[in-house]
Amino acid sequence: MRREYGKLIRDRIPEIIGEAGRRYEVRVLDEAAYRQALAAKLIEESQEVAAVGSGTRQEQVKELADVYEVLDALLATLGISEAEVMAAQRQRCERRGGFEERLWLVWVEEGKT
Repeated sequence: MRREYGKLIRDRIPEIIGEAGRRYEVRVLDEAAYRQALAAKLIEESQEVAAVGSGTRQEQVKELADVYEVLDALLATLGISEAEVMAAQRQRCERRGGFEERLWLVWVEEGKT
């Protein structure tokens, strides 16, 4: 039975599938499709991080490593350095604060005060 995936995969996955004696089809994405697939993969991996929130430390580390790997690939394809992102992160934290205080915005009244 054929199962459809339609998602970005790691480079060695076809080799692993073939070693298991299974047939498959892959295609190479052009630059625009690759960037779009990376963005979708980042969402997928972030959802997996949320799903293992109460999991073991090892599961959490594994899923966070996947997020980092996708971010690294996305940065590379966009030509953005990690240093640029870290500088922007520091700047945003200085201007807007971080997340250390665990603040949850419940509501904001709109209109004139």
